[in-house]
Amino acid sequence: MKTIQQFTKGDETIRIPGTLPLLPIRDLVIFPYSVVPLLVGREKSLAAIEIAKHNDNLLLVATQKNPEKEDITSADLFRVGTVCRVLQVLEFPNGHAKLVVEGITRARINRFLKNRQSFHAQISLFREQETFTRVSEAYLKQLIYYFQEYISFTPDLPDEMLEHLHRQGDPERMIDFVALNIQAEAAEKQKILQERDLEKRLLLLLELLQQVIGHHRVRQEIDQRVQERLIQNQRNYYLQEKLKVINKELGEEEELSPEILKLEEEILAASLPDHAREKAVEELGKLKKIPPFSPEYTVIRNYLDWLIRVPWAQHTPDRLDIREAQRILDEDHFGLEKPKERIVEHLAVLKRVQGMKGPILCFVGPPGVGKTSLGKSIARALGRNFVRISLGGVRDEAEIRGHRRTYIGSLPGKIIQSMKKAATNNPVFLLDEVDKMSMDFRGDPSAALLEVLDPEQNKSFVDHYLDVDYDLSQVFFITTANVRANIPLPLQDRMEIIELPGYLEHEKLKIAQLHLIPKQFREHGLSSGELQISEESILRIIREFTREAGVRNLEREIANLCRKAVRRLSENGDIKRLNITPESLEEFLGQPHFLNRKADLREEVGVATGLAWTPFGTGDLLRIEVSVLPGKGQFTLTGKLGEVMQESARTALSYIRSIAGELEIANEIFEKNDLHIHVPEGAVPKDGPSAGIALTSAIISALTKRPLRNTVAMTGEITLRGKVLAVGGLKEKLLAAQRNRVPMVIVPAENTKDIADLPKELREGLEIVQVEHYREVLGRVLV
Repeated sequence: MKTIQQFTKGDETIRIPGTLPLLPIRDLVIFPYSVVPLLVGREKSLAAIEIAKHNDNLLLVATQKNPEKEDITSADLFRVGTVCRVLQVLEFPNGHAKLVVEGITRARINRFLKNRQSFHAQISLFREQETFTRVSEAYLKQLIYYFQEYISFTPDLPDEMLEHLHRQGDPERMIDFVALNIQAEAAEKQKILQERDLEKRLLLLLELLQQVIGHHRVRQEIDQRVQERLIQNQRNYYLQEKLKVINKELGEEEELSPEILKLEEEILAASLPDHAREKAVEELGKLKKIPPFSPEYTVIRNYLDWLIRVPWAQHTPDRLDIREAQRILDEDHFGLEKPKERIVEHLAVLKRVQGMKGPILCFVGPPGVGKTSLGKSIARALGRNFVRISLGGVRDEAEIRGHRRTYIGSLPGKIIQSMKKAATNNPVFLLDEVDKMSMDFRGDPSAALLEVLDPEQNKSFVDHYLDVDYDLSQVFFITTANVRANIPLPLQDRMEIIELPGYLEHEKLKIAQLHLIPKQFREHGLSSGELQISEESILRIIREFTREAGVRNLEREIANLCRKAVRRLSENGDIKRLNITPESLEEFLGQPHFLNRKADLREEVGVATGLAWTPFGTGDLLRIEVSVLPGKGQFTLTGKLGEVMQESARTALSYIRSIAGELEIANEIFEKNDLHIHVPEGAVPKDGPSAGIALTSAIISALTKRPLRNTVAMTGEITLRGKVLAVGGLKEKLLAAQRNRVPMVIVPAENTKDIADLPKELREGLEIVQVEHYREVLGRVLV
């Protein structure tokens, strides 16, 4: 290796080769004339140490730019490092090594040499600056002053370090000594290492020392403030306790703060029951003994605020005028006779029996049928305050019962919070979306509701925060849900469940005329003289622009209609009145969103007209098609039929085979032919047993080649013995028949109760035939 130059260190002359093995280090910068221990574990670094042993123990130490990086390249190292001599190597069993190196001189890396085993670099030594100006001398004095201050607040550095600094003599060595012994980022020290100019090196080091000392002064100031505050708090506490003892010795009462006196007055005025008053007095006694600056003081103060402000005796007198309550309920909602009747019954009993427990009702129905708004209407009819909480997504029991006071920031649960908001102990309390609660490791909120919604238990409801019994027995609880099956059974058992089915077509029409259109006219600044919406137009919006059980989308479409009308009236001053007809709806609302097919009621062989329930409150006709094809007795079902409907079709076929002789159907037909049953609109799922008699009729028609009457629609479950069983959704099914002008509907005799509850509007134009056995059906459907 070619020698760059000889380097003199004291009395020793060191020959430094032009190429040296390279040792990368992390989070550390080595300066000349320093002795530093290093821990080495990377393979290339260990190889560099081995090479140095055969090269006068010399190597170049350079710092990594990113200390986190394990596999490095030449771009990851700073270009200036320190030539070092390895003084000692200690190898460990795990392959790592600890070495002690001595810094000799600074060197620049001119070129990195590729080597698979280790890093190598071609280097050139720094020439030290010999000139020393007066400015440099001033900087040096400032450096000594700053380093003395740094030593004063750094316990790891002894006072003798200042003497070591003076012994260095040479300014370059003094800079290296200070830079090595201060705690700073490796990148900042690297700037000092690689700077050639002496004055610039001194300036960089002075700036770094100023930053370190400045950070220390800020930390010291913060610590001093905290210490002063602690001392002041301890002094105040000591003086207060001493004053208490002096007052007690003198027989004088302690003067209470205005806040404590105000709390005493509020506790007396709050009409608390005995057990709650005892708790409040006990907590107030604790509060008197605690210094106001104590954290416990705030906890007790907040607790007393809640205890006092929850309504214990505040009561709203009920409006016991039954006729007025009925008028308010009818004014706010059309239909919904069952819940209205239940409220009026409660008022009638309340008129006779004072202090009656509040009922607990559960309204179950699809979205948009008015469950939440009915709760507000009930509160208005009773003359009570109304509060509502949504339980959708609640999964923590503490949301209902509250958190214990041991937790920081604890609060009562939603029940007590809402009672405080209601400001009376007998509000109408709506628990919305009770079927959408969930549970996790924090508990089951539905289990916490068991106590709230139990009339025998809720008179002594205990919130974890208040930790005293609270009477909820006068509260009128109403819960709402979309799906009954999602409500836990123990919770169902505690509530009176009232089903709110989807609105029928004529009900939606009335709601639109009585409520939705007047509301939208008010919100859009329209009068009945400016916009006229015909009854036929509303019916078309219901049938072709919405498909829902409630009326939310219907209200949106009416609002859309009003907006378009307002714009047209504003743009054209000559137009004073707009009449909306079924034909002009596309101009305002665009194309219909839903296809409303007209029923094909031709008399055909193998085609029966069934009736289907839909969740939109409209019902629909169900066309069932059967074809008999040559084959081997196979049975095919298509149309996205559910498992129950497929079983119903097989039951119908088995019943037909059992009476094949009566129908004059030869047994060979079943063995030598295939049956294919299809229900159109194959993308729409269909399920349920109510198409049983329609399936039976269609199969018989296909096998006997006799068409079915086009004036009859039917619904009912069939058994293997031919009995016709009850079905659900009868109102919606009859509405579909009425809408499609089918004059006769065959229904099970077991649905007598449902038929008795039918509104008179739904009976118009329909002949409803009740049957107990399929034989009664056969004579009415076959031509």
